[in-house]
Amino acid sequence: MANTWFPQWRMKQGSLDGAIVAPDERLPLAQTLVMGLQHAVAMFGATVLMPLLMGFDANLAILMSGIGTLLFFLVVGGRVPSYLGSSAAFVGLVITLTGYSGQGANPNIALALGGIIACGLVYLLIGFVVMSVGTRWIERLMPPVVTGAVVMAIGLNLAPIAVRSVSASHFDSWMAVVTILCIGSVAVFTRGLMQRLLILVGLIAAYLIYVVATNGFGLGKPVDYSALSQAAWLGLPQFTAPAFNLHAMLLIAPVAIILVAENLGHVKAVAGMTGRDLDPYIGRAFVGDGLATMLSGSVGGTGVTTYAENIGVMAVTKIYSTLVFVAAAIVAIVLGFSPKFGALIHTIPGPVLGGASVVVFGLIAVAGARIWVQNKVDLGDNGNLIMVAVTLVLGAGDFALTIGNFTMGGIGTATFGAIILNALLRKRKTLPLADSPMR
Repeated sequence: MANTWFPQWRMKQGSLDGAIVAPDERLPLAQTLVMGLQHAVAMFGATVLMPLLMGFDANLAILMSGIGTLLFFLVVGGRVPSYLGSSAAFVGLVITLTGYSGQGANPNIALALGGIIACGLVYLLIGFVVMSVGTRWIERLMPPVVTGAVVMAIGLNLAPIAVRSVSASHFDSWMAVVTILCIGSVAVFTRGLMQRLLILVGLIAAYLIYVVATNGFGLGKPVDYSALSQAAWLGLPQFTAPAFNLHAMLLIAPVAIILVAENLGHVKAVAGMTGRDLDPYIGRAFVGDGLATMLSGSVGGTGVTTYAENIGVMAVTKIYSTLVFVAAAIVAIVLGFSPKFGALIHTIPGPVLGGASVVVFGLIAVAGARIWVQNKVDLGDNGNLIMVAVTLVLGAGDFALTIGNFTMGGIGTATFGAIILNALLRKRKTLPLADSPMR
């Protein structure tokens, strides 16, 4: 590990066109702030959606995602590029526990908060164990073939969410296509900083096209700005104190296992994309995420996790500077104190946000394939081939397993399925499928 807690960030030299910006490099302040804004935008969809599904305050979730990201940055010493946002792993259990109807504020949110804090505590303890024992066992559990499969499975698991969000009408579907074309055009036909901001710039362009088509020509559901005009510029989100119930805590605490898998996959994916050894910081990453989850739950926020959406942004921009995530966190904190911003976010049309999600989720899946290519993974090996095939189907099909009151969704089953299958099959010397009796 490094001799100092924080790296000495050095200014990135030369043109940005196609160049990789390493975690310990930095961009000029203005570019750092703009790139941070793009990462904040990338996490908005899920970080706003998840609390709404559970009846939490969305502005508070955004605020705590920023505070949690800063806390994570401090714990890992600014060496792991990551953004922490609302985790989808909690949604099903929170709804089951609280009996939430799906409309308005959740009246039983306090019960869920106690469980979220318990989950964060378990996560924290796992992090301390990893810091004490070391990370060599992680290499055996999750070699590049497993990491790539898990990252790709995460992208494929998210794909139906994006598709459903743009399938309400023919107009919505076509606006999603327009959004994809806007983002793609920025990615291909621009250069420099604008190309790095392809998601943000493409989203703004698609938003303007949507407003012209609907509010101007009446081709679809127009954007309603009444709530935006009435919202205050500054204000506090709705804080809630937790209640500690043993049943609720035992029900939600096992989610820590899924968060560990998500975080581990994130760190390994970023390590694969940057060529940096981030294993020494995995324990710290678990501790940081656990602390952030406990802090968020203590004031009424959702449990948090490292965000796959931001992996997609890093994959396409090739900018991994950890200072960008400090900027993103500051943006989120400022916006969390603005009810007007919350109202503005709600004006983003679903088809536009859904179209952007199609691109980002697809980039996550491609990041998994990139890990295979960079590490020269042999998919002709039967063991690797079977493990990857099963992992992708489990993730894409959202295969769930229920143990008592605990349900593990597709990302969890894909992750642990990949680890277990790799452990069972890697010791067998197999012929490529082309030479085996299976063909």
